Amino acid sequence: MKAIILAAGVGRRLGEQGQVQPKCLLRFNGKSLLQRHLEYLRDYQITEVVIAVGYQAQMIEEEIKALGAENKVKTVYNLNYTKGSVISLWTLREHLAAGDDLLLMDADVLCDRRIIERLMKTNIPNCFLLDRDFEPGEEPVKLCVQDTTLVEFRKQIPADLSYDFAGESVGFFRFDSALARRLASRTEYYVAAGLHQEPYEEAIRDLLLETPSAFGYEDITGLPWIEIDFPEDIKRAQNEILPQL
Repeated sequence: MKAIILAAGVGRRLGEQGQVQPKCLLRFNGKSLLQRHLEYLRDYQITEVVIAVGYQAQMIEEEIKALGAENKVKTVYNLNYTKGSVISLWTLREHLAAGDDLLLMDADVLCDRRIIERLMKTNIPNCFLLDRDFEPGEEPVKLCVQDTTLVEFRKQIPADLSYDFAGESVGFFRFDSALARRLASRTEYYVAAGLHQEPYEEAIRDLLLETPSAFGYEDITGLPWIEIDFPEDIKRAQNEILPQL
């Protein structure tokens, strides 16, 4: 199994913190988010890691070298990193289609290592992570469940959608090799269609709605994590999430 990490974007909504460095280099207790990800992956015997880089890519390369991980971590440069994150996923299409089961991860998440453990130990080959404890609004990427089936994956939920409950997606996924190949093909469609501003979640959503029976989820409600998009997220990460790790 390999891990793919998306770390190409510019953290504009973070203000100055997001302009001076990529978000994956934000440090908490002296460790960057990237270092934490790599340590967790190593602990679960994932030694092949591919990172999509773009904004301030050289800073990520320097961090990888400082961590002594240059022989285990490969970077792929996304020239169009100012566009939608689906482009970052498309730049990794060869790795998606290589025939490996994989983890797909957002780089800007501070989390408990048990979240990675859930993905490693799950019996679900194509697995989302769902947290029922979230604040409603337009920002969270939501997963909607009816009976035991995922029926939606998006920030905006259709008003007429029938579902039993919703949770927030953590931004970490596990895919088997067949699904990963389908995802590579779907990103090709987005690029060919000129849909460059779309988030990568849209490509995954397409596959979910096409074959919902191929997917499942692990409920990680109660485990600490936070996606860092805004200055207030940094404060919450420092004051609420970090003490729980």
